[in-house]
Amino acid sequence: MRWALIGASRIASSYMIDAIRAQDGAGIQSVLSSSSERGAAFAREHDIPESFTDLDAQLADDTVDAVYISTTNEKHYPQALAAIEAGKHVLCEKPLAMTLDDAARMVRLAAEKGVVFATNHHLRNAGSHLAIRGLIEDGRIGEVLSARVFHAVNLPEHLRGWRINDAAAGGGVIPDITVHDADTVRFHLGEDPIEVVAKAGTSGMGQGVEDSVMSVWSMPSGAMVQAHESFTHQFAGTGIEIHGSKGSVFARNVMTQEPVGQIRIVTAEGERNVPFDGHNLYHRSLGLFTGAVAGNGRPSADGVDGVKSLAVALAVREAAQSGKAVRVDYGGF
Repeated sequence: MRWALIGASRIASSYMIDAIRAQDGAGIQSVLSSSSERGAAFAREHDIPESFTDLDAQLADDTVDAVYISTTNEKHYPQALAAIEAGKHVLCEKPLAMTLDDAARMVRLAAEKGVVFATNHHLRNAGSHLAIRGLIEDGRIGEVLSARVFHAVNLPEHLRGWRINDAAAGGGVIPDITVHDADTVRFHLGEDPIEVVAKAGTSGMGQGVEDSVMSVWSMPSGAMVQAHESFTHQFAGTGIEIHGSKGSVFARNVMTQEPVGQIRIVTAEGERNVPFDGHNLYHRSLGLFTGAVAGNGRPSADGVDGVKSLAVALAVREAAQSGKAVRVDYGGF
């Protein structure tokens, strides 16, 4: 399986190149960058044969089977459409697009063209989150009553840039982190939020976009979810709690790209630590994607998952801006 990288990004260099090459027979043929100099340097550093600044030229390579898109958010939609039209399978970073209609069109076009389309929601691949979901599915905590996600971090200086000062590029903590938390909650609870209320703020870290948000989501089952995301919290730690009629799960430091953290379950029988597998999140994601391309199973997060996580994030942003409760529009999915 031959890949093309659309975007000479940090996530590609830090995680995805390794994950792609960890798959049997996989290789990376090219990388696209808006800067010819940066693209060429990225290709040299990572032993990639070709670099491009023109997407059509990159996609014209018939030896390429799939693309990984990790450009800034506003570019995902046109680049994904071009890749799908070229017959390439697509793994796209979140959020899929700037609008729900665009994200939905990407997913529907991929289905029409018969190519695999997936969203790179890494958290549902973590051993910690697989263990949490297993506890819920096994009935260990009974009926889920509520959940709390705390994902307030200190955004490192080298990752700031457009994320904190460029709304046109899709900056802000909501498209960057809330979208991940929406997917994680959907993964664990097996249902989609129906209505949200929210409050967002800016601390002065950047300009024109929110850097902190708190929201409450109503679920079809009657469960409620509280979520907190931020770019400005140095010492808060991250985690998720899920509380049920028979017990509670407390997971700390698991909202991360690394296979780390701790999980506790508390029931009438007492409290115990929950072990989980420490596999590489991205290796698992790429393995499932590769299997889906071969006709075996589905990606860990497909295009519909990406549409739905975006829908929740957009509803949270609308609720924060309007000060009103907002029903989540899933665009027909």
